[in-house]
Amino acid sequence: MIFDGKEEFVEALRRLVCDGTPAERIRVFTPFALPEVEKILPGRRSNVRFFALIGAGTGTITGFALTILTTLSWPLIVGGKPIVSIPPFIIIAFALTILFGSLSTFLGFLFLSRLPSLRGIRSKEEYGNKFVILVEEGP
Repeated sequence: MIFDGKEEFVEALRRLVCDGTPAERIRVFTPFALPEVEKILPGRRSNVRFFALIGAGTGTITGFALTILTTLSWPLIVGGKPIVSIPPFIIIAFALTILFGSLSTFLGFLFLSRLPSLRGIRSKEEYGNKFVILVEEGP
């Protein structure tokens, strides 16, 4: 549904939600941000944060496992110090936490935004200054 005016767009969106259409199936394109849309369609928080958390956790575990297993496979005994010493390993674990977290966040963003689009969903630029409501077909 394509609308020229803001008021009729907001009213149609309210009617659509009141009629029982799930908010997850509604896509909205507007030429500028509307606070009314956020009130009508609440709880549209991104799940990218879960990808970031899982990637960061994986990076931390990989960083510690890589350094600990490397020193246990090729021990270098220097001055009676312990072979596995956690403080220097924190540097590698931190670097892999940032690396894996950022890569998984980017891949999660691509996955959740359905990029690249195989269905050819119209982009925001194709509508110009119109208010648009798209309802995806259900299963």
